[in-house]
Order: sequence, then structure tokens, then C-alpha cells
Amino acid sequence: MLVAIGFVIVTFSVLGGFAFMGGHLLTLWQPVEVLIIGGGAIGAMIVSNTPTILKATGKALGGAFKPSAITKAFYMSLMALMYEILTKVRKEGLMSIEGDVEEPEQSPLFQKYPEVLSDHHIVEFLTDYLRLMVSGNLNPMEIENLMDGELETHHQEAHTPQAAVQQMADGLPAFGIVAAVMGVVHVMGSVGQVSNAELGVMIAAALVGTFLGILLAYGFVGPLASIINHKISESSKPFECVKTTLLASLNGYSPALAVEFGRKVLYSTERPSFIELEEHVKSTKGK
Repeated sequence: MLVAIGFVIVTFSVLGGFAFMGGHLLTLWQPVEVLIIGGGAIGAMIVSNTPTILKATGKALGGAFKPSAITKAFYMSLMALMYEILTKVRKEGLMSIEGDVEEPEQSPLFQKYPEVLSDHHIVEFLTDYLRLMVSGNLNPMEIENLMDGELETHHQEAHTPQAAVQQMADGLPAFGIVAAVMGVVHVMGSVGQVSNAELGVMIAAALVGTFLGILLAYGFVGPLASIINHKISESSKPFECVKTTLLASLNGYSPALAVEFGRKVLYSTERPSFIELEEHVKSTKGK
């Protein structure tokens, strides 16, 4: 919603300001300029990225207009789930969670937290390292190094759509100049063939190319790259929370303290208080 509101403000401010100064809005309607700028930018984007990145970019652009699923409620469910798993391990041993890890969709523990279960990426990350803990063949330092490597790969992969959109935004002003230059070339070729009034209209149409390129870059596509980047940062925090909690448990801390370690790495805007988390865990344990 905020993205759409922002675009409306940009459009109204620019076009409204132009109209208020006495400009004619129809002068800005230049389909050929839009074709040159938009087609050139999209074509360059296709050339410079793989099909996998283009598919991920389309998905990221769609997600930019949706509210984030990573909320305080999600984190409370995630930490409550880890608390219950670690408590079960402490009471019954690591082998007691083997069934939960192998088939989380069928696990009563995971089924209590549908918000977490619906995110297959975080479920896979959590169960993979719980499986390593069950195997008992790796020490905490080795698991931490493995987690760091996976998170770095995830970080690089997640940022490819943002980089693709930002690259497109960076190229739009240049394509705007291309459109303007081509318009000027057309004007120069028409000198002596049309009246001065018509030449003025043609020059104005040519300048619209520069205007559109800059407006699209800094008013629309660039901000989309920024919001994608923010959403990527938000989506990385649950993995850091899982990592910190599991490592704390491997280092001998109780489930309550391990979850507290995980809670501390969250952004303050989504981080539940100690009392909120404790009450949530107690309420879900009774179900």
C-alpha cells in the first residue's frame, strides 16, 4: 500500500506541478519516447541477467507491493517452536526429535505453528541443522562455519533481483538521453521542411525523453530496488535468529536462554519483549 501511495505522490507532484506552471500535460504523452526508453531498458535487463535471475526479479517486484510476512507474531511463533524443540531435546534426548526433523509437515510440534511451517525456507534451514545436531558428528564451531557459509550464499542469491532492478534504474537516464538525441536528430532532419511552430513541438517532444528517463529512474524503478533491498534484509533475520538460538543451545545454554539469545538479534520494531515471548510459549505449550 505504501509503495502505491508513494507512486501516486510522485506522479501527482511532478505532473501537477507541471500543470500548475501552465504546462500542457498532453505534451508529455509521447508513446515513441516510452517505447525507446522502456524497451531499451527492459532489453538491456534481459541481456544482462540469467533466466533464473529474471524469474526471481519478477517475483521480488510482485512482493514489493505486498506487506511483509516477517512480523512480530512470526518471530514469536518461530522462537516458541525452537523453545519447544530444545526443551524436548533436553528432556528426552536428541533422538526424540528425529521424526519431527525428517517430516516437519507431520510433526505435532511444527503443526502448532502454521506461520513458520508455511515458510519452507526457514523450515528447511532449521531442520537441516537440527538433523546435524541429531547426528552428533559436528561440534558447535563447525556448525557455525557451515551456517555462515549458507547464510552468505543465501544473502548473495537474495540480492540478485535487487541488483537487477537497480541496474535498470541506473540505465534509464541514459536511455532517456538516447530518446532525446534521436528526437533532436529527427528535428534537425526536418529543418526547412516544417514551420517553426512545428519544430518547437518536435523539440519539446524530444526533451520529454530526458524527462521520462530521469523520472522513471529516480521516481519509480530506483525506489522499487530500495524496497526490495529492505525486504531482503527483513527476510534474512529469521535465519540469524535460528542460527543464534541453535548455537547457544549447542554451547550448553538452557532452552529459555538459547531463545533469549535469538531474540536479541531481531530488529527492535519486530522484537517481542521477554515477557511477551514467555507468555506466548506458555499459551502454546498448553495446546
